[in-house]
Order: sequence, then C-alpha cells, then structure tokens
Amino acid sequence: MNPRILPAEPGAVSILVWARALPPGAEKQLRHLAAQPYVVEHVAAMPDVHVAHGVAVGSVFATEHHVVPGALGGDLGCGVSAYRFAYPAAALGRDTLELLLTRLSQVIPVGDATHRGRGLPLPSEMEAPPLSTQKLRHAWERLAPRHLGTLGGGNHFLELDRDAGGDLWLLLHSGSRGVGAAIGEHHQRVAKTLGEGSLPGLSLHTPEGVACLADLDLACRFARANRDALAARALDVLSRTLGISPEPESTVDLHHNHVARETHFGRALWVHRKGAVGLEAGRQGLIPGSMGTASYVVEGRAEPRAFRSCSHGAGRVLTRTEARARIRPSALEHALRRVVHDSRRAAALVEEAPAAYRDIVEVLEDEADLVTPVRRLTPIAVLKG
Repeated sequence: MNPRILPAEPGAVSILVWARALPPGAEKQLRHLAAQPYVVEHVAAMPDVHVAHGVAVGSVFATEHHVVPGALGGDLGCGVSAYRFAYPAAALGRDTLELLLTRLSQVIPVGDATHRGRGLPLPSEMEAPPLSTQKLRHAWERLAPRHLGTLGGGNHFLELDRDAGGDLWLLLHSGSRGVGAAIGEHHQRVAKTLGEGSLPGLSLHTPEGVACLADLDLACRFARANRDALAARALDVLSRTLGISPEPESTVDLHHNHVARETHFGRALWVHRKGAVGLEAGRQGLIPGSMGTASYVVEGRAEPRAFRSCSHGAGRVLTRTEARARIRPSALEHALRRVVHDSRRAAALVEEAPAAYRDIVEVLEDEADLVTPVRRLTPIAVLKG
C-alpha cells in the first residue's frame, strides 16, 4: 500500500503511515515525535505500529546530529535470528518435539531467570568494554556474564518451524537483557537533564551525546552476542538429539531497536528504529508472527520514504493488561493445539496469545512496498519466556 500522509502540524514534520489502521494513542505518540526539534525529513510508521512507553513501537525517524535514548525501546539491540536445516520437519513426531523442548528448557534460562554463580564466559572483546561511567562498568561486570545466553520474557521466544518445502528452522528472539536496560536508563536520565526537546535528544557535538552513542553500540553488540549464545546452546541440543547442523548460508540476524548512521535523501543521518528493521534491497530479514502463527522470511525493497525499513512483527492490538483480562487460558490452548508448548504456563502466556496481535498476513499486505515475502514458516514447537 502507499503510505497515508498525516500533514505536518506547525513546527513539525509530516508522518507517513504504512498501517491500514492507526490506533489513536499511537497517532498521538507519532505526532509528539514529529514535533521534536531535531527530527528531519519525516517520521515513518510501520504496519505493526502500536502504543508503547514514550514512543510508539514501529516508529522510524532520523536526525542530523542527535541521539535519542528514549526512542529505542527498553531492550536495546533486541532482534531475531533464524537458521535453516536440510532436515524434514515432518519427521519430528510430537514425542520428539516434546523431548527437544525439554532439553532446550534445561539449557536456556527463560523469563526472569539468569545463569547462576559467575555466569557464562564473555567473548574476549566484551570482557571489559569501555563504557562511559564507572557505574555502567560495574553493572556490566555484574549483569553481562549472568544474562548472556538467556531468553528473557514478554514476546521473546525460541521456536522450531517448518517451511513450505518441509525444511526445519530454528528461530529466536531476544536482546540485550539487563545490560541494555541499565545503559538505556542511564542515558535517558542524562538526556532529561541535558537534552533538547520534550522527548530529550542529546547532541552528538557534546561529550554526553558521544558517550550515549558508544554505549548504545555496546548494548547492541551484547544483544547479538546473547542471540549467538542462545543459538549455540539450541544448535547443540539439535545436534545431540537429531544429528543435524544448520545450512551455512541460511543464517539471518537483525536488530529492531537501534540507531544507525545511514545515507538518506542525499545526506548522512542517524536513523532511529523502535520495533522496526532496516533492510537493504534484496537483503533477507525475518518478520515473526505471534505465538502459534506463521513467520515470514522476507527480502527488503529499500523503500526510501520508509528509510529502507519494515515491520519487526505482527504488532499488538491488545495491551498485556487487556489480553490478560479478555483471553482465557483455554482459548490460548486451542490456538496452540498444533504447536508443542508448555501447557502448564497457559495462564501466564495469555498476553502473548495470537488474539492479542494483528494478523501477520495483513501486516505483510500493508508493507508490500517495503518487503517481498519469500518463505512462510509454520511453528511446530515454541519455548516462551
């Protein structure tokens, strides 16, 4: 679909919306963002746009020389990874899938769980990274080893899927965990004191802005290392249980809460994405559906008006509170009747039920200008945080 254009209000930039329905609360947040003094060109809203804390999920905008720590989500560097196996998913019966799920849950902490004791060894380049304050360095030392290789909660997941050709896939969704939260909270406090605008942005001509950008990059690098550690444990389970390994060229990994230096409209800009994926033309990405519904491998179309971005998922239509009030555990169980999962946790997982999200097919229809779907992945087993 062509984007709907919300005309610019006085002193603000315009807003381009790729969603057929824009929740009123999300429109208010987009207009607040568009009115910030550092935003240039326009604001782009992805098809999965919905209300969130501070800035709507699905927001993409650019600045010339500001970084906005409060516009990137609470889980910096959050993203998805995918691996394909030349192995027939149909060969996995329910007993085998339940065994795999049990073994995965034994080696991957989920929800609030972290590794005990000293945690996991960090990659050498992350053992003592140059964070901007002593307090953040202490937080890294305390949190990073224990949070590396942990899934987290909310919409984070580890999933086994099959594609239309019958091949097995491993999907996982996680981010920077407590490390990113500590970094984000620190720089949001700094921005409230020294930043510009009612959604405070830090100038990159100041030491505080430069420090924020460097620390955000470390959070994103930790998020990728976390997904790599999760994948290593999951791939080991699949290797030990099924004797399989992923196809070498099949791996997909992309952030969807980050800021990046990119060229748009003839100039270098700092592009901020909260719940959105930057995808160059022809590059593969992954757009997950909700728990129990299909996900899609896609190729980017590099739509310039969207800052070469696309959605990061299906997008919520119910808040977590609304989902808990309206969706019964039995309804979730029915929706997941063909997906192996831990049914004992149904009451705790209703906020992630398919009914709480948009139809992923509608989302893809709305972003036909942004991506081309190339593979449909159907879930067969899911481990949730």
